[in-house]
Amino acid sequence: MNTCRIAMVQMNSVVGDVEGNAHAMSQWVRQARQNGADIAVFPELAMTGYPPEDLVLRPSFLKDTKNALEQLAKHCRGITAVVGYVEEGGLIRSRDATPFIVPSGTRHVFNAAAVIHDRRIVTTCRKTFLPNYGVFDESRYFSPGEKTVVCQIRGVWFGVNICEDVWYADGPTRDQVAVGRAQIILNVNASPYHVGKARTREHVLAQRARENGVVVSYTNMVGGQDEIVFDGNSVIVDRTGTVISRAKAFAEDLLVADLPCDAPRGRRVAVRTKRSTQRYPVKRVKLSSVEQRKPKKPAPVKRPSRLSDLEEMYLALVTGVRDYVKKNRFQRVLIAISGGIDSALTTVIAADALGPDVVMGVFMPSPFTSRESRVDAEALTKALDVQLLTIPITTLWKQYLRTLSATFGSATTDATEENLQARIRGTLMMALSNKFGHLVLTTGNKSEMSVGYATLYGDMAGGFAVLKDVSKTFIYALARYRNRKAVRDDGSAVIPQRIIDRAPSAELKPDQTDQETLPPYDVLDPILAAYVEEERSLTEIVHVGFPVQTVKHVVAMVDGSEYKRRQAPIGIKITQRALGKDRRMPITNRYVKP
Repeated sequence: MNTCRIAMVQMNSVVGDVEGNAHAMSQWVRQARQNGADIAVFPELAMTGYPPEDLVLRPSFLKDTKNALEQLAKHCRGITAVVGYVEEGGLIRSRDATPFIVPSGTRHVFNAAAVIHDRRIVTTCRKTFLPNYGVFDESRYFSPGEKTVVCQIRGVWFGVNICEDVWYADGPTRDQVAVGRAQIILNVNASPYHVGKARTREHVLAQRARENGVVVSYTNMVGGQDEIVFDGNSVIVDRTGTVISRAKAFAEDLLVADLPCDAPRGRRVAVRTKRSTQRYPVKRVKLSSVEQRKPKKPAPVKRPSRLSDLEEMYLALVTGVRDYVKKNRFQRVLIAISGGIDSALTTVIAADALGPDVVMGVFMPSPFTSRESRVDAEALTKALDVQLLTIPITTLWKQYLRTLSATFGSATTDATEENLQARIRGTLMMALSNKFGHLVLTTGNKSEMSVGYATLYGDMAGGFAVLKDVSKTFIYALARYRNRKAVRDDGSAVIPQRIIDRAPSAELKPDQTDQETLPPYDVLDPILAAYVEEERSLTEIVHVGFPVQTVKHVVAMVDGSEYKRRQAPIGIKITQRALGKDRRMPITNRYVKP
């Protein structure tokens, strides 16, 4: 049986650093060559990083990307490489389909993959299906490709397509196999993570492989980019839809595999696929006249086990924090530690992502801060070996009250006085950030942000919201998972058990708990999931079994808090519909979905 050895490069590109990305890719090419690979496959837009957003509007960026690709090609001696990049195409004509914004004014721009063979850029494949939902805005920037490519190397025909193109049964894969006689499909991706995404991908890939009788290689990006995290999980699926090899999750990896290249079932597929139903012209390119390569020792099969949902979520949060901090060149991070579950989990994630020596906790007790909170904050930071700075705010808070007393007059004491404490803390955190250049990680969760149970310019003040897409229910689950993962030498947990067991409280007044304002979280979170993530109506949610007044109250809080969320820092996306780019609601809005 003839085989083709591919090296799938699951790399962590940095958006905009085309020179640095190209240098990293040249090193990966060398590793692929050392492993005897025929083809090195890189992720979607690996050269530019994903998503490049409005960088593609700059002609200089497009020029630098092209130059970097040409420089990379010089390193591809004796090997073929498939490289994702932004391609500037031909002039736009009046009848052409164009993006919402024409980047260079007169020319098409494509999300493309170059095929380099033995130091020469031979051909290019352009992405056909441009996603324009959730975090994706590709129709804003790119023109769709209208044809597809199949290449031959050493007697093996392989088709190249990009990310979304493989999700559709009538997409380019069908014509690449039926018309182009491809034996392998190399699909390159920058597919963001959300819970369950890897399972969904593998299901779709299995469908494409079985339908077309072809081996599918799916190379995905890894790493964090602003609020998006790419999970890697690159995979190879054989013609029966069976996963035969898988790369690591949330880590750079080189997946080397020998793909079987006997005659595909494509001939039978071609009988069913008449020329009249062909959607994409297929360009066939012969790269090598040598039909067979010398026999090599078989590449070892890599198939790491799939992670649980909690493991994936935790690693996604760690990856998101690590890359946001390091790619933006922050040296240290600050976290307001309250002795509560949210700040505890945020601190543990930061320490795991960056190392404890670059994490500083700040404890800011008020008259309502309990002794338990102080003890637990100290125990947490001691267990993690994280520095803890204590700045009491009682004197400042009383001074604020004296300053405002004449203006407030006889007005009833309410949440205003409570929120002053949060705003003092926010001011102190941002002062420390301003003075020392450290990044403030906020600690609010998705449940709180959804209903507005957060203080604008108080606990919302900061640069990056680690738990913004994590509901309170999952906060507890992740804390227990992390405690199970690593118990200290003395048998105690990293996160003190009392933090997990205590009723959550903002501690802004005596004996306060969250449930004075909010429904219990085991009621609140399912309602929020239905309304925010699943777009269910009030009537549908009530029909599930929740009290009508509770649902109305929650929906009103969500709808009335959009102005707060719009001013919140970005946070890591781990669900299918995160607050932010995924959910773009108008602030001024009187529509109520019955």
